[in-house]
Amino acid sequence: MSLRRVTVTAVRNLHPVTLNPSPRINILYGPNGSGKTSLLEAIHLLGLARSFRSQRLSPVIQHEQPACTVFGQVLWNDGRVRNLGVARNRLGELQIRIDGQNVRTAAQLAESLPLQLINPDSFRLLEGAPKVRRQFLDWGVFHVEQRFLPAWHRLQTALRQRNSWLRHGRIDPVSQAAWDRELCLASEEIDSYRRSYIQVLKPVFESVLHELVELDGLTLSYYRGWDRERSLGEILAASLPRDQQLGHTQAGPQRADLRLRLAAHNAADLLSRGQQKLVVCALKIAQGHLVDRARRECIYLVDDLPSELDEQHRRALCRLLEELHCQVFITCVDLEALREGWRTDTPVALFHVEQGRITQTHDRE
Repeated sequence: MSLRRVTVTAVRNLHPVTLNPSPRINILYGPNGSGKTSLLEAIHLLGLARSFRSQRLSPVIQHEQPACTVFGQVLWNDGRVRNLGVARNRLGELQIRIDGQNVRTAAQLAESLPLQLINPDSFRLLEGAPKVRRQFLDWGVFHVEQRFLPAWHRLQTALRQRNSWLRHGRIDPVSQAAWDRELCLASEEIDSYRRSYIQVLKPVFESVLHELVELDGLTLSYYRGWDRERSLGEILAASLPRDQQLGHTQAGPQRADLRLRLAAHNAADLLSRGQQKLVVCALKIAQGHLVDRARRECIYLVDDLPSELDEQHRRALCRLLEELHCQVFITCVDLEALREGWRTDTPVALFHVEQGRITQTHDRE
């Protein structure tokens, strides 16, 4: 799977541009602030209908422009072509089109264009709140298990109903019991998909990490969000007074977490920034392998790859990305840091970015 063409209009400081990227490696180089990250942001918008740089919409839309738009033509491995389009205006209105038809949810975009982002904020996967790691986990499960999304929607509906009742007490006991049962059933299903995914992810992650860095004793484990020795129904009943006091449900898959530990400590507390970046890269590359097993390929957006990595680790990471045989967009300031090291049969396209203008210089000789 690859983006065969992408057209960007009114995204931050970028001039309107249409690119025909390489199906494999694309290197965007130029000074800081030139617009390299903005192109990655535009592709992210095309795949997820949101930015990775800002929760607010207004900074993404170019000054004095009413809306930003991104169009892309995606070539699937079976030869099919899908046309995607996303437009967001300053009123917050979102329009998503797939093959000329309006669609309602970003999930359909995500399915059509799986994206993995590696950028300086990726450290939050180790350092941040459990929600960040749940999102990482659920991204992977969503792309390999078709039954996950309907179960996730059932979970969210049941959880909203229960939390509303906890805050307001406006539900009869029979309805309360029914929603608790639905919550338990959806939770068990979600947990089973997550556990199966982690069981497959762990050995792939360990193998990829070994290619990048030696970290003896680093372990990856999964906490499902409630005591593994007790049923969720039993825990919900026992914690009801506390849940009513707090106004929300404390136990369940909405509290799940991935735990990375080193020598019985939180790995983020012991690892250097460079080591953290390598661990995050290993996690995300491992996910790419699992998506590939599901007969898809994800596209990698790698912002400022050379930062905080020496030449040895940079080359190792590039080799792993290359071995995925997927499409990669990488930004850097110094082209020489990334020009060499690719196999001679790997298509590499170079794009110079300066003051919002993107020019394809040449493919690597």
